[in-house]
Amino acid sequence: MPVSLVTAQAYLAASAALGLFLGWLVAPIAGWVVFSLALVGQLAYHLRHWFLIDRWSRAPSPAADLDGTGIWYEPFFRVYRHERELRREIGHLQGEVERFATAGQALNDGIVALDLTGRIEWCNRSAERYLGISRRTDLGQPIINLVRQPAFVAYLNAGDFAEPLRFRSDRNDGASLSIRVTDYGPDRQLIQVKDVTQAERLDQMRRDFVANVSHELRTPLTVLSGFLETLREMELTAEERSHYLALMTEQSDRMLRLVQDLLTLSSIESAPPPSEDQRVDAAALVNKLFQDAHALSAGRHDIRLESRGSGDLRGEESEIASALGNLVSNAVRYTPDGGRITLRWAIGPEGAEFAVEDSGIGIDPLHIPRLTERFYRVDRGRSRESGGTGLGLSIVKHALSRHQASLDIRSTPGQGSCFTARFPASRVMAADEVGSA
Repeated sequence: MPVSLVTAQAYLAASAALGLFLGWLVAPIAGWVVFSLALVGQLAYHLRHWFLIDRWSRAPSPAADLDGTGIWYEPFFRVYRHERELRREIGHLQGEVERFATAGQALNDGIVALDLTGRIEWCNRSAERYLGISRRTDLGQPIINLVRQPAFVAYLNAGDFAEPLRFRSDRNDGASLSIRVTDYGPDRQLIQVKDVTQAERLDQMRRDFVANVSHELRTPLTVLSGFLETLREMELTAEERSHYLALMTEQSDRMLRLVQDLLTLSSIESAPPPSEDQRVDAAALVNKLFQDAHALSAGRHDIRLESRGSGDLRGEESEIASALGNLVSNAVRYTPDGGRITLRWAIGPEGAEFAVEDSGIGIDPLHIPRLTERFYRVDRGRSRESGGTGLGLSIVKHALSRHQASLDIRSTPGQGSCFTARFPASRVMAADEVGSA
């Protein structure tokens, strides 16, 4: 039996004994008065504690004073302890909910929680950006009243979510979005919104790449096939045979250059990041490019070299040589006979620059932003005549970007062009600086 209950019983017994004693000693009425007063005191004591717990229960708080005495001590203590543990558990659950909500806000995918009637219960920042909704003003609103694109509304109303919906947003710069709806909980739905613009762009680039490669290879293969059939079925003079073989060699060389450029581009894209400790002898590389320009030109152009400053580069020599070599070969290919080509190499506090300036045909400014795209050509016919594969500037772009370098293109139609590769100071190695071979 609890100690508090024994104490209460002892109090009643003592009051009754005192009343009996006074009734025997003084008068019966005196005993009854004393016993009644004891009962009233006991009732007042219990009412006081009842009012205390009633007031506390209306606004329970662990910080509030809830201290009982006597028979009320243990129940008060148990209620107070239970409230404190309950609040601690609630605080823990609220922390978990907040962590989940924070994680949901950090997702790149948009997440929208809907109730049974399709009203927004919660959304993250990505969903706000993709769908143009707001957590502050749109909670509780039907989502189809806020995202009114017909494809989206029809998808939700149809209720068939076996396949995701793709549509182009009219609010997020025309981004292509993928919508997937998942049922969860009792009569709840979760909408996942994914921006697939880049994925679609890459997929289109892949399709274009395959189509371009197929197109580039089809022409020389067709020519080779036709000439082989001619050589096999027709009687030709030695001069005609020599002419056809020369054309076949030209087409096979063209295919070889295309395959070599594809392999170069693939190796650059898949290679690990270039080292910052490997030294590239810049002076030797620039002199070699100068000699290569003379060999490729075969005396048809006035080629000059200007050099300023000393120092070397950090990085992968084969990639840098491929990038700068493409700039030189392009200048020779697209500069008419008798034109001037100037190679400039300069090193300063801000980094290094390799520029190739020519007096060639020039490029319309409309085409400049797309020049580094694979197989993009300003003039397809002229490019094929010059032996270009359409991959040279793509190789330049990728090789330079792997060395934190940039490509600047300036051109004026009919006057010439200037292609400049700029390397940051972090990629420049002083002449007296020790680097690994």
